[in-house]
Amino acid sequence: MEKNMKRLLAAAAILASFAQAAFAGEITLFTDNDFRGARVTINRDAYNLADIGFNDRASSLIVRSGVWQLCEHKDFGGYCAEFGPGEYRELPRFNDSISSAREVTRGGRGYDRDERRGGPGWRDHDERRGDWRGDDRGGPRGDAVQLFAGPRFEGAAVSLSGDFRSLNEVGFNDRAVSIIINEGRWEFCEHGDFRGQCVVFGPGRYPFLEGMNNRISSMRRVR
Repeated sequence: MEKNMKRLLAAAAILASFAQAAFAGEITLFTDNDFRGARVTINRDAYNLADIGFNDRASSLIVRSGVWQLCEHKDFGGYCAEFGPGEYRELPRFNDSISSAREVTRGGRGYDRDERRGGPGWRDHDERRGDWRGDDRGGPRGDAVQLFAGPRFEGAAVSLSGDFRSLNEVGFNDRAVSIIINEGRWEFCEHGDFRGQCVVFGPGRYPFLEGMNNRISSMRRVR
């Protein structure tokens, strides 16, 4: 009886490990822009990318599933950002600066280490400041704006809360095709530094941007 129980427990542990692997997220890092060069695929927490020979080497990435937090120091320290499913051909703020990576939403839904960070896309956090980019009221808060690379809120996404003179900073220049605004009124402009044609959107869901499709280069809160 005792032997049978041990066998059952061992089988259950094996099945649990298979189930965890099946639902784990996956991210691939590349040493060069545009998904070129050496690559490494990760499907579990990497506390120190030096352990797999990839410290400070990533210049582009593909998130195949889940939401991943990438940090400039090992053990998830320093400047960190979160990337949802999608292709990121360039990493201007993170080029050759990623030292640790971990999944924060398993399988894209149903699991989050911190519910305040529960949406897909790119988010910016710096532990040295202890706040989210653009939050001048102290403490973390939800993301005010979500930009999507496809219509109807599909494709790669970026979640932001602050002013950006150039969306190149987050690898999203001239990429937005749909927008969700959770709070505030925001001005979106076709050139950097809030120049060129600009439009203002208030809270709501905008599945198409028509004349501004793939033309947004900067954004700021106006109210």
